Amino acid sequence: MSDVYWPSPVADWKRLPPSEAGFDSDGLAAAIKYAEDPANAGSPPDLGTHLVQQNTKNHDDGVLLGPTQFRGPATGVILRNGYLIAEWGDPHRVDMTFSISKSFLSTCAGLAFDRGLIEDLDEPVGAKVGDGGYDSDHNGQITWDHSLRQISEWDGTLFDKHHSAGNPDDERTDPVTPGTRYEYNDVRVNRFALSLLRVWKRPLPDLLREEIMDPIGASDSWHWHGYANSWVEVEGQRVQSVSGGGHWGGGMWISAYDQARFGLFSLRKGVWEGKQLLSPEWIRLARTKTELRPTYGFMNWFLNTGRELVPSAPESCFYHGGAGTNRIMGIPELDLVVVSRWIDGEAYSEFVNRLLFAVD
Repeated sequence: MSDVYWPSPVADWKRLPPSEAGFDSDGLAAAIKYAEDPANAGSPPDLGTHLVQQNTKNHDDGVLLGPTQFRGPATGVILRNGYLIAEWGDPHRVDMTFSISKSFLSTCAGLAFDRGLIEDLDEPVGAKVGDGGYDSDHNGQITWDHSLRQISEWDGTLFDKHHSAGNPDDERTDPVTPGTRYEYNDVRVNRFALSLLRVWKRPLPDLLREEIMDPIGASDSWHWHGYANSWVEVEGQRVQSVSGGGHWGGGMWISAYDQARFGLFSLRKGVWEGKQLLSPEWIRLARTKTELRPTYGFMNWFLNTGRELVPSAPESCFYHGGAGTNRIMGIPELDLVVVSRWIDGEAYSEFVNRLLFAVD
């Protein structure tokens, strides 16, 4: 792999003019201009106020549990073969990344799988986690695979939020048999995060930094938040259980440059500078479609199955996605990573269409 370029720190990251990386320069500039157009902006600047307004509903009191901030400008980074091809906005800025936090969470699960801490993804979580969260007959059926694919149907209250508070349709549905219904639900994701903390017995941000982020050359500016009330006792120490998103504040806050590194790490199947940091088997499983939601793999790997999510991109395309629209897209056959933030979700497909039209 000596002929493969691995990025140095940002200050020394090699840049290529678009024309040398297989892009039409004018076409690429037009795509970026579209992404920066205020008419295509996603999420208002005051994210805290926005979240309270969005979450105050029948089954959620709207109370924020973690920190929030004002967002930055529309921002993006494009890599081709690992080289920096284009940047816009403020790619150094550390911003909330919302549900891309789930991709970092599933990466921590992958590390546990690779180390043998989780031997069988079809094993009930309660076989290893004895904190009461899986004691009921219903919750006792939930496996690691169910949790990773958001089909767990975990029933309960965690950090003062009942699982119905995480229902995207504001419905209080009775849980069904785990593994038989897909529901994107941050309470259940946070239960999964706490379960991983119980397995690792150490803060997940420390694990991620040591095993992934430092080895891939990420900056030290990112930070992964939990909630004011998500502190638990682990091995006699108080540890904060992190959140798998920014739904009630918190989650992963990270720069677009560091997002791009994580995207390249994902694109290259868990390898960095010739070292396998995350097993190819885990990446394969993460990119295996969920039967109940074929465009979803492990959290938060979105798959372009049937070219449904990004019609202009190849079916092999995937992205780590979060509100905002925070997306880290990878297209393997083009060796292309595209980070974009704060573009409206309805405008994203057209942005990608214009971007790919500029590829020679």
